[in-house]
Amino acid sequence: MARGKENRVEAVERALSILAAFQEEEENLSLDALARKTGLYKSTILRLAGSLERFGYLTRERDGRFHLGPSLWRLGSLYRRGFYLGEHVRPQLRRLTEITRETASYYIRDGNERVCLYRLNSPQAVRHHLDEGTRLPLDRGATGKVLLAFSGAGGTDFERIRAAGFYISLGERDPDIGAAAVPVFDRAGRLRGALAVSALITRFSEAARMKAVAALLESAAALRAAIPQG
Repeated sequence: MARGKENRVEAVERALSILAAFQEEEENLSLDALARKTGLYKSTILRLAGSLERFGYLTRERDGRFHLGPSLWRLGSLYRRGFYLGEHVRPQLRRLTEITRETASYYIRDGNERVCLYRLNSPQAVRHHLDEGTRLPLDRGATGKVLLAFSGAGGTDFERIRAAGFYISLGERDPDIGAAAVPVFDRAGRLRGALAVSALITRFSEAARMKAVAALLESAAALRAAIPQG
């Protein structure tokens, strides 16, 4: 993605420069220090600091000094959790790809979409290729249906998915692709995402589908034992 001027918002960059001014040895900064470190006018800092305080990214003490707010701790925890989860998920994706020789992926729900958080593409030359970060609809495809079902969606179809513990889609989103998916829970039983194996529909036979489901259920069980309560 281009990073030219058209993708810049100066007010946001000024606000971020205030946050970036804090260092390990400078956890609290005065207005004078922030003005010196950022090159911004004090009036600009106070205006931006007001917005940062409202959203919990900055706190101002009675003596007028600023320090970083609790929202940054929350975001940092989410960031670290993402890396921690990947340490468990990626080995399972390798296992699934070795067993099935097809593309393995891990999705999470984000509103009305699903996001491919981790993936390992099939080693075969002709394959279903996925990119990490890809966003897809929830209402079509194996992982979308699994995420909906185990998030409590109502209806007979979703009840069947919950009863089976997996879902297989054949050409739902892409007529050339078939996929099998299972839910992933943490130790506390909270839904964390969905694992999937996807392949060209021409080689996703019933035997291949059942092999994928068996491997997915084993990987999901391993992840449930490994992932602590989030």
